[in-house]
Amino acid sequence: MRWTGRWLTDLLMIVKRLLTRRARGLLLGLLLLPSLSAAANPAQEGDMAGYLLVPVERVPETYGGGFSMYVAAWPLLSEYPGNRFQTGLFGTWMHARHDDPKPEKVYSDIEGGLGWWRDTRFATTTPKFIMGGVALNFSAWANGPGAGKGRDWDRPSGKYGVAQLSPWVLWPPDGLNLKQGTCGELFGYGYLPLPLTDAKSTTAGKPVPTGNQCWTLFLNTGNFKGPVTFFTPFFFSRVTLDRPDLAGMFLDSRPADPNRALQMETQYVPAAQATDGGGQTFARIAPTRFPRGKDGHSVVVHRVTAYTKAALWDGVQAWFAGGPAVSGAIDAAASVVHNFPGRGGATWRIYTPAVAREDRVSVGWSSFATPFAPDPHTFGYRWDGAQVTTGDNAASLVTLPEYYRRVEEGGKARWAAVSPAEVPAETGLAAARLGRPDQDVAEPYVTPEDPESCWKKPGPVAGPFTVRPGDGSVVTYYWYRFADQPALLNADLTDADREVLQARVEKLHRHWTSERTYLPPPEIGRLAEIDPALLVTPPDGLEAGYVPIVTRQAPAE
Repeated sequence: MRWTGRWLTDLLMIVKRLLTRRARGLLLGLLLLPSLSAAANPAQEGDMAGYLLVPVERVPETYGGGFSMYVAAWPLLSEYPGNRFQTGLFGTWMHARHDDPKPEKVYSDIEGGLGWWRDTRFATTTPKFIMGGVALNFSAWANGPGAGKGRDWDRPSGKYGVAQLSPWVLWPPDGLNLKQGTCGELFGYGYLPLPLTDAKSTTAGKPVPTGNQCWTLFLNTGNFKGPVTFFTPFFFSRVTLDRPDLAGMFLDSRPADPNRALQMETQYVPAAQATDGGGQTFARIAPTRFPRGKDGHSVVVHRVTAYTKAALWDGVQAWFAGGPAVSGAIDAAASVVHNFPGRGGATWRIYTPAVAREDRVSVGWSSFATPFAPDPHTFGYRWDGAQVTTGDNAASLVTLPEYYRRVEEGGKARWAAVSPAEVPAETGLAAARLGRPDQDVAEPYVTPEDPESCWKKPGPVAGPFTVRPGDGSVVTYYWYRFADQPALLNADLTDADREVLQARVEKLHRHWTSERTYLPPPEIGRLAEIDPALLVTPPDGLEAGYVPIVTRQAPAE
């Protein structure tokens, strides 16, 4: 309620007669505070978004046989803020390499990585991992077995684009869970092609080719090592049925470009913005954190490596042709490790939705963060101890400045970090809610129940089984014969093709066990772990040639 008009005048006259000058001044301030606050603009919801840029030195283009790297996994925000939150942690984009002149408007790649996404249904502050394969210009994407663009199974749009390879790791459609509480450990992953299928001169009956590069995800974690899943070549080549002019342009047949961007892409971190009665504009972001080592610095990326096909492909191809078995260890002699020059940049901006892209104001990142390379193969940040905080997590996390003031320097605006005490109470920013909102119970992921569908015919050989990962969901899965899993029934393979593939994978299951070393190990730090609930053991008799396939993920009762 606002004091106005005659009521306010009469009350002030009474106060004047009864109180001392000092007391009168204090009471007058209290009475007028609502009117003063109303003069300032109320806090508006906003976003913080942009990229953290990590330069890496180039390597020869002959290293087109895939990559691996170690990236830090940690809870970026202190509280999960709801499903508008979308950000990756540090990751990369692997495109096909083309000769000059490069074709235009043929975007397709493997990206994904650790993070949180708007379609994450069972989110916590711990990140998950998705594969992130992109077909031509985002016409489809594939995030893992049974996971891709949308949830309409009548329009798969990439949901059959990834096949399960490992018999020891369960992949939920919401993403591969890391162990809850992961905080700064290194998650090792990479993609290398395997010749699991054979190249074809026709695709789905049309005279366009499909290559035989099955880009396979390899992990190196504290509790699992080895290949997990792969993109079917048909995922990339399918678009050439309608665009035969693009045949041979994609990762099913092209080498990878080894000189990939390395960045942290943030599409939305909650923020709020307000202007005080004096016309100064302030902003606040949700508490945003980075991993902190014992030296106070943050290591976020380590050993970004590019490979030639001699690292693994050549030996596997000879093995499948009748030669000796190979261990699966990726040959480091057929690799090159990118060097970090120790530079970096940031395009993080804070803005309200109505602000045009060109008018969004940058965060003064360099005032509190300094990129550096503690060694040629490692990248991280040093922090200004006067502007960041460690709180109760001095050994594991550093929190970035939460409040900012808009300043003009040389005709250019930026957000300068300020202490909470420098932000006027009238802005209301301290009370802005940037944490987790009340949300409805997450909708379950379900797969087709039609008895004639590829999920049921020929169908699984064992199950159902359930596990409960740390994200609060219940995951239901069955064991399928490898070649009979839904993804491979939708991969443009004949029955004979699938039997050849089945025999090859049985070899892999017998020889490439989960205790072996595959990716070259890190030189620093500790490895992150997969959620233990997702590590499974094949039933007796199904140890080779069978894989676990998730059919449902739903909220726990």
